[in-house]
Amino acid sequence: MRIGEVARLTGASARSLRYYEEQGLIHSARSGGGQRHYAATEVARVRLIRRLFDAGLGSKVIAQLLPCVDSDDADVHEEAFETMVRERDRLTADITQLVETRDSLNALIEANTRHRLGAGRRGSVPAGDGRHCEA
Repeated sequence: MRIGEVARLTGASARSLRYYEEQGLIHSARSGGGQRHYAATEVARVRLIRRLFDAGLGSKVIAQLLPCVDSDDADVHEEAFETMVRERDRLTADITQLVETRDSLNALIEANTRHRLGAGRRGSVPAGDGRHCEA
């Protein structure tokens, strides 16, 4: 099937499909005129790739996981499982860091609000756009 049909069936853009192919995640054959033609099995593969991207995985990690799809080898499946657990742990650490960063910003906002309420505009520092910023 041609790229437009795969895009329609999977919800992936033609551009995304070309990217997936550049990354070695999917494969196509070329017609004499250079058009991409995909096997019907690529539709399920693209859907899986999209789910993996939606789960926060990058194309390099996805490339590490895809051999699991094509193999019955228990070692390959275990390696894929361990990769997913590591990626989940990485995302959890990122989320923790973002929450800490947000909490720090909230503390600054609260301190600034208290300062503004208590001091009015006294002691404020002019910002570059003519407004005042209390630090």
